[in-house]
Amino acid sequence: MMTEISLNVLDITENSVKAKASLIKITVDANTAADRLSITIDDNGCGMTSEQLSKVTDPFFTTRTTRKVGLGVPFFKQSAEMTGGSFDIRSTPGVGTVISASYVLSSIDRMPLGDMVSTMHQLIVMHQQCDFLYRYSYNDKSFTLDTREFRDTLGDIPFDVPEVSLFIKNFLKENTEEVNAGQNVI
Repeated sequence: MMTEISLNVLDITENSVKAKASLIKITVDANTAADRLSITIDDNGCGMTSEQLSKVTDPFFTTRTTRKVGLGVPFFKQSAEMTGGSFDIRSTPGVGTVISASYVLSSIDRMPLGDMVSTMHQLIVMHQQCDFLYRYSYNDKSFTLDTREFRDTLGDIPFDVPEVSLFIKNFLKENTEEVNAGQNVI
């Protein structure tokens, strides 16, 4: 099991990158009134066949040739379900995959969300061949980061240029803090 949910998001999103997704949408939605934390990762990668989809939550199934186990999806599923939450995965070959995990926010078994700022920053800077649409919300406040908008502004300047990378990290950090009203809430 991973120590924080953001590491699950990182692992699942790496699968989307390997599936040749050009757009990966990541949504984090915390709602204290509903006592829910929902995470969705939606990609337009190669998708999975129905046979692959039926096995993807089995830790001893992987499409990788470098190892014989695939723990990311099973851990993500288990982490949500052990809080009393739910897990869903849908995939269509040639269209993409959508993975959703819903956690009971107040559950003692819920791992902390973790450092989504660093997770998103790392994904954006390390996988410049992909576009990311990240939406973070806490109750009635939210913000969105869309790398396609950054590309429109920056042109050919890559995201790993130190000044651009720092801007992206600060954008994520400042907007997250504003949405959380300065509190470490989840």
